[in-house]
Amino acid sequence: MERTKALSQADLAYVTFVEEAWQRHLRLAMLLTDDRWQAEELLQDSLVKIYERWRRLSRVDDLHAYLRKALVNNHTSLWRRRRRESLVGEVPDRPAPPGEISAEALVVRDALRSLPPKQRAVVVLRHYEDLSERQIAQVLGCSPGTVKSQYAKATAKLRHVMSELALVNR
Repeated sequence: MERTKALSQADLAYVTFVEEAWQRHLRLAMLLTDDRWQAEELLQDSLVKIYERWRRLSRVDDLHAYLRKALVNNHTSLWRRRRRESLVGEVPDRPAPPGEISAEALVVRDALRSLPPKQRAVVVLRHYEDLSERQIAQVLGCSPGTVKSQYAKATAKLRHVMSELALVNR
């Protein structure tokens, strides 16, 4: 109770927004990054950037859309930076807790991993966030035609990869 007295109204509004948005946007970040720890870091970085602009952003109509766009943009920036780096070795995947992920989810995850970041973002925003082509174009900062072509390429690749993974897992 004492902590809330020290917070301003704007800070309370921000804390409420974060509490409301955390799980929903963490799942989106996990689908984009394919790693829980990177997803949490991505979400935290995006929320920090939003907090820095909070007083101006509190007038934005849809803060969830703004956060969604921030997640995609920050993920793309991280991907570009990592791509330029010369890595010495691969970091092994963190094993998932037993029983948490189904076999079908693993196949889908592996298929999503095969997509380039922009195609993955289009698929995730379309099927997980249930956004329209126009909304996805706004989030990604491109035209609806680009969204359509990226989606077509992504689904073709996913069909191919899923059929290969199905054969391997038999």
